[in-house]
Amino acid sequence: MSLRQVEKIVWNTTIPALELAYETSIHSSTCKTPAMLEKGWNPRIPYENLKKDLVDTHPTASSFRIILEKGRHHENRFMQDYFKYAKERWDKSHKSPDFEIRELVLVSTLNFNNIQGPKKLKDSFARPFMLKALYSPNAVHLELTGELMNKHPTFPVSLIKPYSSIDKEFFPLRKKPPLEIPL
Repeated sequence: MSLRQVEKIVWNTTIPALELAYETSIHSSTCKTPAMLEKGWNPRIPYENLKKDLVDTHPTASSFRIILEKGRHHENRFMQDYFKYAKERWDKSHKSPDFEIRELVLVSTLNFNNIQGPKKLKDSFARPFMLKALYSPNAVHLELTGELMNKHPTFPVSLIKPYSSIDKEFFPLRKKPPLEIPL
């Protein structure tokens, strides 16, 4: 669809139809409609009850049905184009991690609030931990120690980073400060 064709769509009349079409269309990853996932039921679509070939159908009902059908048609096409674009973009930039069991990894401290000290000064990744198990390509089980022992040991791969011991070679004088500062 060209830009000129998109500009010809009267958006103020098709937005309710687009919303209804989005809520009742089946998503490719969940195989369910957003309405079913959010509310637990699918709304009844009014134009499913209107028959096309009736002579005594009210003109407003017929035009409303046409608006809903056009909105659903455009919305489905826009959604398919967007999903295709998002998948291409994800596939282009995504590199699947290749971790192995017993490998040392760093854990992001983004969601940790129990690490001592000011949040502004805390490290962005916690010390290296040993990877105990790979649950799936998206989840790992770590052997946590120290102040993180009370955390749940399962983490998404997006919060894990491979540990490299090269830092000690490049920065031999770097030392970790003590946890408690004596007064």
